[in-house]
Amino acid sequence: MNRRSLLTLLCFFGLAAAGRAETITAAAAADLKFAMDEIVSAFEASAPADKVEVIYGSSGKFHTQIRQGAPYDLYFSADVAFPRRLAEAGFAASEVRPYALGRIVLWSASLDATRMTLASLTDPAITRIAIANPQHAPYGRRAAEALRAAGVWNRIETKLVFGENIAQTAQFVETGNAQVGILALSLALSPQLAKQGGYWLVPDTLHEPLEQGYIVTRRGEGNALAQRFANFMSGPAARAVMVRYGFVLPGDVSASLRFSPGAESERRECSFRKAIFSLSS
Repeated sequence: MNRRSLLTLLCFFGLAAAGRAETITAAAAADLKFAMDEIVSAFEASAPADKVEVIYGSSGKFHTQIRQGAPYDLYFSADVAFPRRLAEAGFAASEVRPYALGRIVLWSASLDATRMTLASLTDPAITRIAIANPQHAPYGRRAAEALRAAGVWNRIETKLVFGENIAQTAQFVETGNAQVGILALSLALSPQLAKQGGYWLVPDTLHEPLEQGYIVTRRGEGNALAQRFANFMSGPAARAVMVRYGFVLPGDVSASLRFSPGAESERRECSFRKAIFSLSS
């Protein structure tokens, strides 16, 4: 074979390989930012020709966008109710798959949050408290529930500043625009925030479970790459990353207990079990 023929053959195979490369777009709740970035990197390392682009934001806003035709192949929501509604309305090409329970924490870059509780937020010295917008952000709704259950909502409501999603809420606290915030445990455990401040885990008995789930959207129907990535999320590599960022996986209660204060009672484990049962049902 002469050199010209060899080059022609190599170009042919290169073009064929390029033609097989695929890209999908996933919409993901902002609490997944650090965990999902690692999961996508692991997935792409196992399939270099495939690319997964992830857009992070508010679960509620993504729900609205998908109903309006936004080009997402997968949707990962911090509130399983949103993908369930999409499935009921015919916008899903798969069943709703639970993937985790989230947790909320008090976090601060300027105060010692490890010594705080929700009652600490009534301190007059604390004037700005960040939470995600309860109107469309699941973490914001759970934060509001916890504040009300703790009996401090009326005393701190005027101090609240609202992030569009949990990532923006964390940014408010990180940059000093709020002294403390109620964030996702997954963000507090990220390398970026963990080096700046500690956290206090909000008892899960103060709010409804943060049940999270995902779907392959109607746009992703028949897309083999979307299905492969969905399956990868249930595999051991992805599960290990999720646990490391504090998520409680269906059927794995003990995974997050190490993130709880040492004196937590068995009541928490019972609450986890009930929530995980509802995820599986």
